[in-house]
Amino acid sequence: MPQHVPSPLRAATPRVAQRLPALPPQPGRIVFLARRDLANPAAGGSELLVDRLADGLSKLGHEVTLLCGGPAAFRDYRVVSAGGDLGHYLRSRSAFTRQVGDCDLLVEVCNGMPYLAPLWHRGPTLCLVNHVHTDLWGMRFQGALAPAARLGRRLEHWSLSGAQRGNLLVAVSPSTATALRAIGVERERIRIVHNGVEEPGTLHPRSDEPLFLAMGRLVEYKRIDLLLRLWERVRPVTGGRLVIVGDGPELGRLQQLAGPGVEFRGHVSEAEKHRLLCEAWMLLHPSAVEGWGLVITEAATRSTPAIGFDVPGVRDSIEDGVTGLLARGESSFAAAWCTLALSAERRETLGKAASERATGYRWANSVREFQAVAAEAVAAHQTKNQTTHRTPPGAPQGSV
Repeated sequence: MPQHVPSPLRAATPRVAQRLPALPPQPGRIVFLARRDLANPAAGGSELLVDRLADGLSKLGHEVTLLCGGPAAFRDYRVVSAGGDLGHYLRSRSAFTRQVGDCDLLVEVCNGMPYLAPLWHRGPTLCLVNHVHTDLWGMRFQGALAPAARLGRRLEHWSLSGAQRGNLLVAVSPSTATALRAIGVERERIRIVHNGVEEPGTLHPRSDEPLFLAMGRLVEYKRIDLLLRLWERVRPVTGGRLVIVGDGPELGRLQQLAGPGVEFRGHVSEAEKHRLLCEAWMLLHPSAVEGWGLVITEAATRSTPAIGFDVPGVRDSIEDGVTGLLARGESSFAAAWCTLALSAERRETLGKAASERATGYRWANSVREFQAVAAEAVAAHQTKNQTTHRTPPGAPQGSV
């Protein structure tokens, strides 16, 4: 049987090296321009979001600075106060130049009053939007102050759809993305980065007696006054206590409106907040609008269902009939409140589903998603600059 004779060895043909796609440039220095630091007594969900993003990005190697108004506290990232709560809007540009100098990405956190950063910052700019304040301007400024509401609404809309033209905008929920499109922001410029929550830790047992919880900053649009009115209708059916956690300009007026069985706790520690979220039979969230409804997800991690109105933000954080209930009016809210209070089995079913859904919302995910959008914003800015400075075809070339 003939043996196989190997063919002479041939010189290996050199392979053409394949060029791998370039990784998107990562901004090393990131500056958040926001109204408040988390240490501000008036801080809320927006400040918590910025803190978690800034802290997470710092841990990933970015050099992060928060430039804000009002009091500021020490963080693992740099925090710089640019002046008073309102006055810093006028000083933000000079404070940025004097105390920051430059950065690879400027993130403007727009919560109603804009900084108009794209008009004075030539580098990459990204806009973070919790919610569009369209209807809230009228709630905040009424009567003789109505002209201020109209001016604020127009300025906010123009800043988001006009001043930010060409930049990416980060919305915290589908509702916020829809609101941005409604005022003229192109769909392709909007990215969604959801809020996250912490791991809940060891859970406390549920309260034996009916315990209903409302939690948040006490301002007009949270509508705790409406909740107090509904409590007078619900209390004879359910009994129990209504505990309200939070502080704000509405506190005095709300205390005067409160009837029997209502407790105001003010600011509470994280440990007390955790205990109340565990013990509560349900979270009540009558807000007129939200960016996301962070406290609803925080309650969900403790298997506590929530009742809210079918409004932007709340309808994103509550899956109606699955993780909680959405009401279409005041009577609907009161009916849902009574129904859920009288059915332990329904509360347990909704709470379990809420807890399972909440596992998909963690701060680590939020930070990674935001980091990807930040890189996209820097890459888009570089591409735009290259296009702008490219020599037009046929143009005379400079001599050598």
